[in-house]
Amino acid sequence: MPETAAAALAAEPWAARRRRAHELGERHRFAAEVLRLYGGLLEVQERAWRRALDDHPRPSTLASYVSGEIVADIAGATIAAGPPLLADAVRESLRDGDPAAFVTDWLAGEPQEPVERYLARAASAPVLEALGPAAGAACGRRDERGCPSCGGRPQLSYLTDAGEALVSGPRMLLCCRCGGSWIHQRMTCAGCGEQSTTRLPIFADADRFPHLRADACETCRRYVITIDLRKDPVAVPIVDELAALPLDLYAQERGFTKIVPNLMAIG
Repeated sequence: MPETAAAALAAEPWAARRRRAHELGERHRFAAEVLRLYGGLLEVQERAWRRALDDHPRPSTLASYVSGEIVADIAGATIAAGPPLLADAVRESLRDGDPAAFVTDWLAGEPQEPVERYLARAASAPVLEALGPAAGAACGRRDERGCPSCGGRPQLSYLTDAGEALVSGPRMLLCCRCGGSWIHQRMTCAGCGEQSTTRLPIFADADRFPHLRADACETCRRYVITIDLRKDPVAVPIVDELAALPLDLYAQERGFTKIVPNLMAIG
């Protein structure tokens, strides 16, 4: 494959995310602010991803690699495109805190203040995505049901099309930390492994969101948003999950907590 074609193919996920964020922001006004901020982050994240592909940073140096220019760029994009309250909180965190510590704590799975977690997560995600399977060496705490690569918890699930009429595609989980995906059993809680269908309620709004649903579990009282790519093949799971706010609220009103909040702390 020619070098220019390979580069275009590699960039396609970022272009798809930008297109989808714009499309969903126009379609769902309630999510416009969140998706506008996410769209502003994508340019910074793609640049960090490309830089990491070239630099091949060692996992042991990841916190220092991410906490300088990349965190500063994430902060700048947030101040430019985010709501004023978040922009002020970002300025305060950078003035009073240590970005390297933010990133170290996120990679280690330690509890964090929301803004510190946001900055660390937004800055480290594209670098971990560029590292691929090697990302695991940079991460600490591992969830036993988490990502095989880095141990991160599942951010969302998505259903794929097997391409055959009588065959169901696999259910995939997407990692909140490195962005990797892995196969997970259908009708099994992604949080605790519960398999009794009577304890696994599904919340959906087929009229407004035909390809989205919230898969909940009455055993662990957690839920995850599922994106059905068979019903909307142009959906981009990491983007569409940001537009599932009404389903998040519906699940939360019934006492369920998302397995892990998304980048925008929804959940």
